[in-house]
Amino acid sequence: MLDLFGIASIGKFFTYLTAFFGAFLAALWLSLIFWTLRDIRSRSHDKLVHILTAILVAVLNLPGLIIYLFLRPPLTLTEEYQLTLEEEALLSQVEERLLCPGCGSHTESNWQVCAHCHTRLRKECRQCGHLLQLPWQICPHCTTPVPGTPPEAQTADMPPITG
Repeated sequence: MLDLFGIASIGKFFTYLTAFFGAFLAALWLSLIFWTLRDIRSRSHDKLVHILTAILVAVLNLPGLIIYLFLRPPLTLTEEYQLTLEEEALLSQVEERLLCPGCGSHTESNWQVCAHCHTRLRKECRQCGHLLQLPWQICPHCTTPVPGTPPEAQTADMPPITG
């Protein structure tokens, strides 16, 4: 009599439906664990953190995933590396700019004086004509001593006089 109304087949249908739903939940649970593990590996080198986040999601499932999403590092290791490279590039550009010691305005490497305040920036070698920094006592291009330097600095390769 129960078979006439299809109750036996409905019971079988619910059994299959329950098995399918259980398999879906198990697959979802495993995929959440693997996704979390892949995500934390891209954000941290610490093996203990990798293990703890996988256990957190394995034990707590969706609430564990939500907790992980709140606590995870905001940037991946690749993003942090790219950000560091950008910062270093910006700092090197700032450091490469030459500034006038008198007024702080930007100068060029081939200027002898500042165009704004007329502060002397470099001097010219009398022998070869290359520009020299003010504290230099010898031209690095032609090894000519710069006039006006102390005699000790000009004869640096000579042995000291004892007497």
